[in-house]
Amino acid sequence: MPTADGTVTCVASDALGREVATYVDHLRVERGLSINTLAAYGRDLDRYATWIRSRGIDDPGAVTGETLELYATSLRAPTDGEPVLAPASIARMLAAVRGLHRFWAIEHVTADDLGRYLTPPKATRRLPKALSVDEVQRLIAAAGSDGESPATTSAQLCDVALTELLYGTGGRISEIVALDVDDLERSLSDPSLGLRLIGKGDKERLVPLGSYARSAVEAWLVRGRPALASRAARATPALLLNERGGRLTRQSAFNRVRAAAQRAGISSEVSPHSLRHSYATHLLDGGADVRVVQELLGHASVTTTQIYTLVTVDHLRDVYREAHPRARDVVPGPPRQTS
Repeated sequence: MPTADGTVTCVASDALGREVATYVDHLRVERGLSINTLAAYGRDLDRYATWIRSRGIDDPGAVTGETLELYATSLRAPTDGEPVLAPASIARMLAAVRGLHRFWAIEHVTADDLGRYLTPPKATRRLPKALSVDEVQRLIAAAGSDGESPATTSAQLCDVALTELLYGTGGRISEIVALDVDDLERSLSDPSLGLRLIGKGDKERLVPLGSYARSAVEAWLVRGRPALASRAARATPALLLNERGGRLTRQSAFNRVRAAAQRAGISSEVSPHSLRHSYATHLLDGGADVRVVQELLGHASVTTTQIYTLVTVDHLRDVYREAHPRARDVVPGPPRQTS
């Protein structure tokens, strides 16, 4: 099973388990994948190893192309009450297995790269769901209020800082909860420095910190954080804290954003990633270059960022249909001639 740091601890100490663990160690040490990505690889490969063992195979050399084809079929057509997997989930699991077999072939664990027998399904391209500007404003307002009064408690001030940072920087939730007080103090003292975020693969990027996010963080640091920090058994450098004074977790941050969305009366499903999507979409709607948005989001490829341009095109098309007299389904007749 995958551990907290993404490594794999197999129940059986057989050759199969050892070689799977070696591959995940390779991903962690040599490729520098994040803990969350390693944990996902660990879960997918643990599932694969368990399925392989159920077929009486405990050595990588005994796996055949037919074995892999049968495994792919088991994912596409689960039995015994197992949940039906989305194409994107199947594609991710098969990608992990393909990478494993490619590594085994390179390291001469197996004589051939059997991953070529796997053809992942084409995942449907889902457009990210972005909130409107009005919804974002309502969400942030609700984060700092119980519905009757503005932010006064430490928890409310923390929630406002959290949502302002998510929307104001476009950071991933893992990047935001990993921030320390020192990271913000440098940016607050000199706005030209920007905020340093550490993304996937420990890649560093600098993003501007807007005035709203800056004010929210300053209010939290002065009026909110000291009270919560005093509850901790030992001092922590973390910027955002939970009720016990420890570092805010990704799950807690998710719950806080979702609760704020419910208080704001937003009917769609909202998560911290929704604010990242909204950040990118609103930048592009405002005329930002896609390459600039790519840098701000920390995407390795502009192809990933370009999905947001599809959202913007759809938005423009909707506006056109609503505003232009000859863009609607019912086209008005020609103007009447006047004498």
